[in-house]
Formats: sequence, structure tokens, C-alpha cells
Amino acid sequence: MVYYCLEIIYGKKASENMRFTKMEGIGNDYIYINGFEEKVLNASELSIKMSRCHFGCGSDGLIMILPSQVADFRMQMFNNDGSESEMCGNGIRCVAKYCYDRGLTEKTEFTIESGGGIKVMTVHVGEDGTVETVRVDMGQAELDGLLIPSRIEGNPVVMHELMVEDHVYPVTLVNVGNPHAVTFVDDVKAARVTTDGPKIECHAAFPKKINAEFVHVIDRGHIEMRVWERGTGETLACGTGACASAVASMLNGFCDRKVEVSLIGGKLGIEWNEDDNHIYMTGAATFVYDGVWLQDM
Repeated sequence: MVYYCLEIIYGKKASENMRFTKMEGIGNDYIYINGFEEKVLNASELSIKMSRCHFGCGSDGLIMILPSQVADFRMQMFNNDGSESEMCGNGIRCVAKYCYDRGLTEKTEFTIESGGGIKVMTVHVGEDGTVETVRVDMGQAELDGLLIPSRIEGNPVVMHELMVEDHVYPVTLVNVGNPHAVTFVDDVKAARVTTDGPKIECHAAFPKKINAEFVHVIDRGHIEMRVWERGTGETLACGTGACASAVASMLNGFCDRKVEVSLIGGKLGIEWNEDDNHIYMTGAATFVYDGVWLQDM
């Protein structure tokens, strides 16, 4: 299905304007632009415009798919407030699907450069010839508090008591390409995600802000979480947040090395491999629609 934004009002031909693709990874939805073919002058500003609900496409942000000098492809990610982020676990799976499904590569294992490092993708192709799920080698987690980055010393930082106005949150810090503060709760539905999430995000302890996860441990192989994403707000899912939550659960001795993470938008499989110390994330990547954006909107 293809959407043409206000083509009749402006009277322009679709070919004069920018093509984009809407995709989602368990509800974490982004606008994807093929930078091999399309030119974007100000991706930050465009992300704000295109991400608006009701007035734009509605999304968690914008992801550019670009050439790379060090990997097969490069992704550049912008939140819906225009801020640039290093990495998105759900987003990078969709980039992998786009690159394979649109014929940019024939390989089922390839690399994508991100602000959080180079990640190895393994795509699983369905009977219709398109990618259904993607396994991502997220690399090793950064656990040194000062390198998260934060102003909290420790390696790892586990159950550090973070004062947020009238509430103390024991946080475990993990960086898996971008920074996360994970706290454990008895009930994710009752967690103060929308009220205290932004306060944790902007806490003075985190010089580049941080993503905040609220996690309930079901058993040693299952956790559930909600997330307040830096620069976006609460989202239906966060791939790097799922990885960080799994690692935090393991660091605290709550879970084994393989867990299923339940998010509002769906489930992800996370493994913290003991042999190479890498984190592996497996989950769906889903095409929603193609569209054309009139660039003077």
C-alpha cells in the first residue's frame, strides 16, 4: 500500500518528492528513508515533522539508511523530538529487513554501522521470500558507570539508589549502544513510567540523559518491562531497553542467561552469551506501508 501525502492539494507529482517506508518492530515504529536514493538536508527537523501524529505520519522517529565505509550499511537515528540517538534495537532489525527485502543485499548475514557500534545481523526469511525475524549481535554491554555515561562510579553499577524527588529508585546501569537505567518493580502496570520516567531521563546523574526501564521479573526465564525512551517518551517497545533489562536482571541474579522479554508491543528473545560475552536479540521486523512525502509540508 502506498500513501501520497497531500498530493492533490499541492498538485505535485510523486516523483518530485521523497519516498519513505513505515516499519515497526513489535510496535516501535519508525519512518525509514533510503539514503542511497533520497537526499535529506535536515533529518532532525524532518523527523519532528514526519513523526507528528495527526499532522504527519505518526512515529517514534526517523531512521536514515545510508552507505558505510566500515560496514555493509549505516543507520542514523533521530527521535521524534529531533534529537539524534546512537542506537535502536527494534529499528536496526527493520533496517536489516529493508536492506534484504529491497534487494540492497543478498546476504542473510551482514553488518550495520550505528552510533552504538557495528552490529551483525542474521535475517530469517519466510516462505514468501521476505524477512520475518532478525537476530542481532549487539556486542558487549558497557557496565562502567562513568562510561554509561553517568556521574555514578562503579563497575558494574548495581542497585544504586537514585533519588527522584520523593522516591528512591535502585537503578542498575547498562549501555548496549545507548544508555539505560533499569529499576525493578512489583507491577509494571502500576509503575510511575510517565511521571518519573522523564525525571530519570533528565536526572543530573546522567549528562547525556538516559532511557528508563521499569522491570518485573516473572521467573528466571521471563521478565516484563515498560520503558521511557530518551527523546521520545513511553513507547510500545525498546530493543536496546530489552537487552539492558535482561542484562540487569542477570547481574542482580534474578534470571538465567536466556530470557524472554515481554513489552507492550510484543516479545523479544535476549541471550547474554557466556562464551563471547555478547548480547543477542531476536525479534520480528514488520513492513507497514510505503509513502511519498511532499518536502515543503
